[in-house]
This record gives sequence, structure tokens and C-alpha cells, in this order.
Amino acid sequence: MQCTLAFDVYGTLFDTQGVVKALAAYVPKAGTRNSQVSAADVARLWRDKQLEYAFRRGLMQRFKDFSVCTRDALRYCNVYYELDLSAAEETELLAAFDLLPLFSDVSNALSILGRKHRVYAFSNGCQSNVESLLENAGVANAFNGVISVTDTKSFKPDPSVYTHFLRQTHSDPEQTWLVSANAFDIIGADSVGMRTAWVKRQHNAVFDPWGVQPEVTVEHLGQLNDLIHC
Repeated sequence: MQCTLAFDVYGTLFDTQGVVKALAAYVPKAGTRNSQVSAADVARLWRDKQLEYAFRRGLMQRFKDFSVCTRDALRYCNVYYELDLSAAEETELLAAFDLLPLFSDVSNALSILGRKHRVYAFSNGCQSNVESLLENAGVANAFNGVISVTDTKSFKPDPSVYTHFLRQTHSDPEQTWLVSANAFDIIGADSVGMRTAWVKRQHNAVFDPWGVQPEVTVEHLGQLNDLIHC
């Protein structure tokens, strides 16, 4: 039976650490109290703050586009690490976030899964940004569509966001899989009865001990073909 697959985008299909190369040009400018900082350190904090700001905006019901969370998180890093970024440099780094690299397992897995199932990109990002990201990576045609949280005025893992996905794709939760490398995303999808596949992108990743477990856990997307069923 055909399933509906909802693929998270940032961190699952695209490597958010892909901004490291762009950041490397600015890290040597870090203030003396951060003299040992690496570009990877800045990239991790940028990502952590991006998600934190999205969560906080969702809870406070003060929604702003995900790109605002991304920008504000970079500005936090700028102050924290004393990078002294100019407006032009900030713009350049934000543009790098819109050109994140695909993980190496994505293209082939999407091609295989798309022959059997309906495949959607499902993201906190606004639809135009996600569509542009997919186009730039050459995988836009692998999807039946892009579903963004924007219309809900909230972010994952708000249950209303997953309900929105089900409504927009006319899908039954019991026949719909959320595929994500983010544990909070898996737990959010489980809360509305969706089936879940956690992509353990890092060998030392730990799933949140909330009494909820993903139905399947994989280390690369190619493993999903034998595990996804409805």
C-alpha cells in the first residue's frame, strides 16, 4: 500500500553544518575571549539558537518567518563570539544557509522511495525558501509537494503543525511517516498518531528520553526502502 512520507528538511535532507566553510572566513575575527573557537562551533550554536528561537516564538504565539529565527540566531552568534560582522557579511552568511549541501544518501533514496510512495518536504522553513533549496540541490522533482508550517503561525513540534500536514496532503496518520533527524520532530509527529522514522545522522546522537520511541531508526535514508510500509 502507498504511504505518505513527510521528510524534514533542515538536518535531515540538508546538512546544517554546511555553513562551516562560509563561517571559516570570519571566525579568525573572533574576540580574544573566544580565541579557540572554530567555525564548526559557531555553526552548531547558530543551529541551536535557530531552533530555540523557533520554539520560543511558537510558545509565545509571536510567529515570525523561520528566516527571522535564522537571522536572529546568527546575530546572537555575532555578539557571543565577537565576530564583528558587517551588514554585508551577515547577508553573505545568510545566503550560505540558503545553499546548504544535501547529505550524500538523499538523492538516491528519494528516487527509490518516490516510486512507491507519495513524498513531501515538510519544514519549519517558508515554502519559497524550501523550494529554492530543493531546486538548487537538483531534487525538487523528487517531491509531490512542499508543506510549510507558515500557514499555522507556529513551528514544529506543535501538534497543529502535523495536523496541518495531514490535512494539506489528505493523509491518514496511520499511513503517514515523518522522517526526521530531529528527535523533537519525531516526538511531535507521534503526538498526532503519525508513524515515525528517526535518521540517526550522528553515531553519538541520543534520542530524547520522553517515553516515546521512533518506530524505526536508520543511519542513512537508503535503509528506509525495506522498512517503510503501511
